[in-house]
Amino acid sequence: MTADRTTGVLTAVDDVADDDGIARGLVGGDEQCLAAAYRRWGPLVQALAARALGDPREAEDVTQQVFVAVWRGRANFRPERGSLSAWLVGITRRKIADALAARTRRTRLAASLGATLEHEGRRDEEPERVLERLVVGEELARLPRVQRDVLELAYFADLTQTQIADRTGMPLGTVKSHARRGLLRMRHSLERAGVHAGR
Repeated sequence: MTADRTTGVLTAVDDVADDDGIARGLVGGDEQCLAAAYRRWGPLVQALAARALGDPREAEDVTQQVFVAVWRGRANFRPERGSLSAWLVGITRRKIADALAARTRRTRLAASLGATLEHEGRRDEEPERVLERLVVGEELARLPRVQRDVLELAYFADLTQTQIADRTGMPLGTVKSHARRGLLRMRHSLERAGVHAGR
């Protein structure tokens, strides 16, 4: 624990500085305990990520993702199953695995893209833009058929949602719902792949 240098009084965060106190406060939704957990275990999380990924900036991103996941999933923490630090390390390993998988996927797509551009003689096109288009197309293909059809009509046929409803016979509200769910699902997948979604 640390004390205020002028008063010698322990700060509020220091009152919950033991691991059990931080864990209880975190599960209870105390943001101060999240901050305490970040100060205590953030360096460990970042060190594990940096060692596995070999990229300090990517390790910083993973560290942020870990503590966002900790906050969002705090209700799932069970002290009887292990310590808070062990739970954090488990989340860190999963986020590192996600980052490595996304990196591998980008590398394979880039290699495939390079071969395609070379074969087609399209060396003047920016590889990054083509790569993003390939990734978006791949994610679109993974959507349930109805969601995919709605988004393809919206983005490739440039139809409004009302026009899509008229063409497909679906109620307008259903079209909006499919579009929203499809976009949310794609955005989540693209963010994990390191690509920013956008029209």
